[in-house]
Amino acid sequence: MQEPHTRCGFVAVVGRPNVGKSTLTNALAGSKVSIVSRKHQTTRHRIHAVLTQGDHQFVFVDTPGFQTRHQSTLNSMMNRVVTQTLGQVDVILHLVEANKWSAGDEQILPLLPANSKCILVISKIDEVKDKNSLFAFVQGIVQKYPYEAVVPISALKGIQTDVLLSEIAKYLPASEFMFEADALTDRPVRFLAAELIREKIFRLVGDELPYACTVVIEKWQQLDQGVHINACVIVEKEGHRPILLGAGGQHMKRIATEARQDIKELLDQPVFLEIYIKVRKGWADKVSLLKELGYE
Repeated sequence: MQEPHTRCGFVAVVGRPNVGKSTLTNALAGSKVSIVSRKHQTTRHRIHAVLTQGDHQFVFVDTPGFQTRHQSTLNSMMNRVVTQTLGQVDVILHLVEANKWSAGDEQILPLLPANSKCILVISKIDEVKDKNSLFAFVQGIVQKYPYEAVVPISALKGIQTDVLLSEIAKYLPASEFMFEADALTDRPVRFLAAELIREKIFRLVGDELPYACTVVIEKWQQLDQGVHINACVIVEKEGHRPILLGAGGQHMKRIATEARQDIKELLDQPVFLEIYIKVRKGWADKVSLLKELGYE
């Protein structure tokens, strides 16, 4: 059988929580597929972002940050997603922030499979004034694991992301494309809409609540004048409700307004969004409920 002239493969983006995995995934894919915030553990699902360039198709897998600080059934499930993903992909991008190696970075190393095609990606190089300091920093890391290559980048400013794509392309296997050439992700638009709402909660509400809530799209109705969406924010405690609403409902109004705008851009049509709140105690520790809510 003749070998396909195209190349296609899975590329996992891994690293400690809040190192910028989703930002890198979006930058490489050229579209916003993964949500982003400054808080730890924003990503909870394994999300595939697809980029097709010529005869190469990259399927990026944005994984949750490996969690060690907060123990719950949800976090255990997310950690399992990380370890399973690393054994199933063709290329691994180990993302590390320039000149900032921590215990969280160290804990990723044992998860990297032996003999894997792993590229060390040094992020935020635009913030490093003394570029010579990067050499010593990288030398210390490459002694810990036999990386195939090291690529310094800035995902936000697009510095060397093309170089990183070229490096990844070397290790993609000969294969037919898995997705249509114009595909952006394997996730349905309902999932993306729920994630965009959750992103606003992470960005606009306090430190505790985002980790104690999730978002479910309960109704999606396509009408001539646009899409009508009913979304439910599930929280763990009754006391979370007033925090989420804010004084005079201002938090929720802003969450809905900003999420509606992003969903409108995603769908390229008018969006009518209604968000309400439900309390389901201990949802993050109930396996059956987590599976019902779409967690793996």
